[in-house]
Amino acid sequence: MRRRDFIKVIGGGAAAWPLAARAQQPDRMRLVGVLMGYAENDPAAQAEVATFRGALAKLGWTEGSNLRIEVRWGAGDADKVRTFAKELVDLRPDVILSQTTVVTDALARETKTIPIVFVTVGDPVASGFTTSLARPSGNITGFTAFEPTLGGKWVELLKEIAPHTVRVALLSNQATGPALPFFMPSIQAAASSFAVQVSTAPVHAKDEIEGVIATQARNPGGGLIVMPSAFNVTNRDLIIALAARYGVPAIYFNRLFAKSGGLINYSPDYAEQFRQAPEYIDRILKGVKPADLPVQQPTKYELSINLKAAKALGLDVPLHLQQIADELIE
Repeated sequence: MRRRDFIKVIGGGAAAWPLAARAQQPDRMRLVGVLMGYAENDPAAQAEVATFRGALAKLGWTEGSNLRIEVRWGAGDADKVRTFAKELVDLRPDVILSQTTVVTDALARETKTIPIVFVTVGDPVASGFTTSLARPSGNITGFTAFEPTLGGKWVELLKEIAPHTVRVALLSNQATGPALPFFMPSIQAAASSFAVQVSTAPVHAKDEIEGVIATQARNPGGGLIVMPSAFNVTNRDLIIALAARYGVPAIYFNRLFAKSGGLINYSPDYAEQFRQAPEYIDRILKGVKPADLPVQQPTKYELSINLKAAKALGLDVPLHLQQIADELIE
């Protein structure tokens, strides 16, 4: 339905960029590193990388001619992320595309000079990547995926679609996702407004997931908010299956979950960020500094509802939710 519009670059359009930035691309081969937080065998992650490659090609960067791309996959594993961050930096690329907060943090620890363009990051200021969104202070800029009030919206939507919810657990993996304090004020405010109790449920391995969901199912009114993290994306099929088995309504941070059978998601359009990031990388390869490229934020989010999952849980999706949803999955 509605395409996701992002905040325009502060200070004007392409005409405002320095002349050097608009110069013709040099003939020499340029190297772009890509560090993904997700697994290599994830079709959605592969599609995002393909989108990224295609957008670069449209800007005149042809692999094998004037561009080489080196991709590494963190697979929701913090140790792998750190290893691949060092490996990519050691290759001395001209610029690196970084997916997720944890990946960006690992790269930031390895280099203060190689330009980094991030996507799917929570709070780049609190994470120390930059001191300002409008004027990045170092070698890092990019596209955020979340805002603090998003947590409260997850509580509200879960309560709307599953009105009997009185308790929610926040399924999180802090090693591969944004810090919970970023979302907690809005989550707690919304939970208080809807008389919902909130508990944190950190997991460190996939075999811990079932215990969290089973606990929510022991008494009526249990619900689940699956918090942003590469770990949760990597294990989304397991999380969805367990939520269905135990009859626990859950809301997710990525439409991949609803597409895979999860009840409901409210999230930014992640694919759009992989179309936007090449514009920044193109400018950096032409001489623009990351500090001259403001961090951009999403202004709208997409709501997807899986009607089949709702029916299996015995939930009647309110008409107004169906009317405002960007996608209804039968």
